[in-house]
Amino acid sequence: MLKCDIRKFFDSIRHDILLEIICQHIHDESAIRLLRQIIGSFEKSPGAGLPLGNVTSQLFANIYLNELDQFMKHRLKAKHYLRYCDDFIILGDDQVTLNETIGEVGDFLRARLKLSLHSRKVIIRKSRQGIDFLGYVVLPHHRALRTKTKQRIFKKAKRGINNHSFQSFLGVLSHCSGYDLKRRLYKEAELPKTNKSRYTDDNV
Repeated sequence: MLKCDIRKFFDSIRHDILLEIICQHIHDESAIRLLRQIIGSFEKSPGAGLPLGNVTSQLFANIYLNELDQFMKHRLKAKHYLRYCDDFIILGDDQVTLNETIGEVGDFLRARLKLSLHSRKVIIRKSRQGIDFLGYVVLPHHRALRTKTKQRIFKKAKRGINNHSFQSFLGVLSHCSGYDLKRRLYKEAELPKTNKSRYTDDNV
């Protein structure tokens, strides 16, 4: 299993390359003019960068990395490839092939998108060891919550949280083997007395 991360992804997105990709699919001049204004309204460095948190940035990021997706599918013929924003995983049982893939992906990112892999976040490991991905450790038969995420949740819970945050934490735990963690959260969360009665162990 290979896990990769792109170095300073949002800061490194080139405006000219993004617009080139968009223009391959959109030919309306008014739409292109508007998109050019949106993209050019922010720069981390000359001609590059998208603001974190903007809804348009999430869309542009997927448009930009669709080039990587197509490369993985049609050039490398990757059968098991998963990507979320700039984090991606390739499943395979041949370490030599996975090592070769790192070089091929790195070359493509540099040549086509002017991006680079984060050298400290390129990891090859056996699937039974689990892979840290999107806040969870993904194992062959279940998902566990990442230790840092768990610590952050309970640190906030001890300080007292509102109902909205409480429900958000339950949502995070619903995607992993988190039964015991849910029980602990119910016990430790300091909710207003008027709402505590709504959350009992029966809801876990």
